[in-house]
Amino acid sequence: MPADVVVVLDEAYTQYVEDERFPDGIEWVADYPNLIVTRTFSKIYGLAGLRVGYGIASPDLLGVIGRLRAPFNVSLPALAAAEKALEDEEFLKQSILTNSEGMQQLETGFNELGLKTIPSVGNFLCVEFERPGSEIYDALLNKGVIVRPVANYQLPNHLRITIGSKNENKMLLAALREVL
Repeated sequence: MPADVVVVLDEAYTQYVEDERFPDGIEWVADYPNLIVTRTFSKIYGLAGLRVGYGIASPDLLGVIGRLRAPFNVSLPALAAAEKALEDEEFLKQSILTNSEGMQQLETGFNELGLKTIPSVGNFLCVEFERPGSEIYDALLNKGVIVRPVANYQLPNHLRITIGSKNENKMLLAALREVL
């Protein structure tokens, strides 16, 4: 990549990854002054409504971004919540555990239903159906279950399903059994 091109590495889901072989983009920042690694408090910390995240980059690149960004782009309550979230290691560990257990629960349930998934290390699974995902989406929505169609990613027979609590996952699987 040419040095005058800024590369943005979105690591919104990196804290869910339990495989130690998975790279940490922050380690690359020192070697690549045109790299910015972004992370969010929306996913594992559960602060999506606050719209707060951060970027790590070289001081020069951060200086340019600082001059271009809108002032006061993060509210004081959002900033305070993000700071507290960084201190709460127990919540982070519990979130990782809940996600890992939920991933296993859903993978088992999807296997029992004969459904294939795209391997995931985040907080969701992309599930393949043998018919348009939009049909499954509509039927699940009628049962009060919200998933995400991904036809816009050239996956017309897939749905993105976020991992929830044990009970939420159980409800999803029950609704899916009825729909299928």
